Amino acid sequence: MNVLWIFAHPEGRSLNAALRDEGLAALAELGHSCQVSDLYAMKWNPVVDYDDFGHDPRERMRVAAASQEAYQSGRLPADIQAEQEKLAWADAVVVQFPLWWYGMPAILKGWFDRVLVKGLGYGISADDGTVLRYGDGRLTGKRAMVVTTVGARPSSIGPRGVNGDLDDLLFPLHHGAFWYTGMAPLPPYPVFSADRLDEAGYAAAVDGLRDRLRTLPTAEPIPFRHQNGGDYDENLVLRADLAPGRSDLRVHLRD
Repeated sequence: MNVLWIFAHPEGRSLNAALRDEGLAALAELGHSCQVSDLYAMKWNPVVDYDDFGHDPRERMRVAAASQEAYQSGRLPADIQAEQEKLAWADAVVVQFPLWWYGMPAILKGWFDRVLVKGLGYGISADDGTVLRYGDGRLTGKRAMVVTTVGARPSSIGPRGVNGDLDDLLFPLHHGAFWYTGMAPLPPYPVFSADRLDEAGYAAAVDGLRDRLRTLPTAEPIPFRHQNGGDYDENLVLRADLAPGRSDLRVHLRD
């Protein structure tokens, strides 16, 4: 497989960097080809602005339309085009970051904002006019997996833990970015109590990561429902007969 590893941590001597290096070594041993986007090392610009689309600042900018026009005409900046080329090359994407304030670092959010422009990440329609998203889209066929470090202890990350459930915390990324664009999201690989790992804990984290990467081509994705699979009505609301009486995020998982 071709694997794009997107890395978002500012410290090259961090636990995250060590796990990244172990993961890339494991993928190489398994015969996969890898490219790395180390966003902090690249000094990636996370901010969408007029320059991304060659837009005249004297005119009001409609971001979606401007991004689509720039994408389709090949006028996006070189840094965005380079990331889009990596994404096109990849069969799988590993997105690695420390969980900060219940989400990804801003620099990584800015990668999604600037790279997944309209015409690539969204705004795709079939010949019959059907909008292709949530399981369908230009990125369908690719796999995506989160590797994240969490400072909190495992007991506090769960349905009744004070920090909430990890699946819920990652729902915007799994469902709203990966699945929305058509990529199949795999279950995440978290490392808990990241700031308190001893030598044995680190070894276990590395072993677990290597095990997960062995199954990168074959692991069952998170079973989200397809928007266009018949489970949602014309208003994009889940049918009343599916998961009746519930409104939690897990209603969007197939039984």
